[in-house]
Amino acid sequence: MHILRTGRADLVIFYGNAEHLSIIFINMATEKFNGWVGKDAAAADGNLIYEEFQPKRWEETDVDIEVTHCGMCGSDMHTLSGGWHKPTYPYVVGHEIVGRVVRVGSKVSHVKVGDRVGVGAQSDACLECDLCKNGNETYCDHFVQTYDGIHKNGDRSMGGYADNARVPGSFVINLNPYSNIPSEILAPMLCGGATMFSPLKRYGAGPGKKVGIIGLGGLGHFGVMFAKALGSDEVVVISRSKSKEADALKLGADRIIATGDEPDWAKKYGSSLDLIVNTADSPNMPLTDYLGLLAPMGTLVQVGAPEGNMPGFNGFKLLSKNRNLTGTAIGSRGEIREMLQLANDRGVKTWANPFPMSKVNDAIKAFHRSEGRYRIVLVNEKNASANL
Repeated sequence: MHILRTGRADLVIFYGNAEHLSIIFINMATEKFNGWVGKDAAAADGNLIYEEFQPKRWEETDVDIEVTHCGMCGSDMHTLSGGWHKPTYPYVVGHEIVGRVVRVGSKVSHVKVGDRVGVGAQSDACLECDLCKNGNETYCDHFVQTYDGIHKNGDRSMGGYADNARVPGSFVINLNPYSNIPSEILAPMLCGGATMFSPLKRYGAGPGKKVGIIGLGGLGHFGVMFAKALGSDEVVVISRSKSKEADALKLGADRIIATGDEPDWAKKYGSSLDLIVNTADSPNMPLTDYLGLLAPMGTLVQVGAPEGNMPGFNGFKLLSKNRNLTGTAIGSRGEIREMLQLANDRGVKTWANPFPMSKVNDAIKAFHRSEGRYRIVLVNEKNASANL
């Protein structure tokens, strides 16, 4: 008997001899995983359904992961609700995946069965363009999201609110080197942490710099910790009130600017920060005043993604002080590894709020009530164990 797996992940079994050859053809596209599926916009309110879904067809470049943990990201809600674009249901969301390798394609060499691995918000790219070759694969024209994307073989990508995930091996991160980080702490770093680490590192957070973080939420709390871990002289949280001041200081912030409590904040703190990372996603945010907080030649990096347009702003806030306004997406694979090493070495820890994955709909409702404080992590009771 001879077994052949084709490039489309079909299974062909040959048996017999040259004179009496029999062939069995099995279409592996019928293979199913189990997970929490969003069927319509109501899913974003906590109405996911546990049922079978079809993963991408197996290819020898793939890795199958038994999911133990998956962070809950704001992107999950924007996608399920259709807030960012017209949705294509059904969805299995979740792109802060940690788990155990259970199957490895023959063309994957950096992980093996049993390894602890992780997957962030990107699961594939062309890997051939200059962006990919220079460590900027997050901006590749052929970017594939870990969910709500289309793989190179034409199949839809499905995420980590599930018992298993199938991901192209090139974007599976081997987590064995980061043994000091428990999985529930590590999972949210794969998207939320990397989304903040990337602009901080790219735009010079570190010794000699004063850094502002707008918004103290799931993203912002990472911004404070990583800005401090990178050695920034001062880290300032910019928030509407002082309700989270105690948390900000515990995370490592030096002070807080409460825009709702200090009517003259824009003037009082003008030109005082070298770098600002803005996690706010409101189309009504006071962007002109935020820009005014920058020192000459300072940079504001937008990472919050509004469902509508960004607000307008006074151009002289840029021109008069040679300030810069830019934006970044998620972190690259290299940035993820660098961030995890920093977290491993410096003891940076997500403020994680774990929920059993079986209670995912309760977790979504808690998310909408802003009870994450600061990242909800789904723990798959079926697969999780003490060492993961």
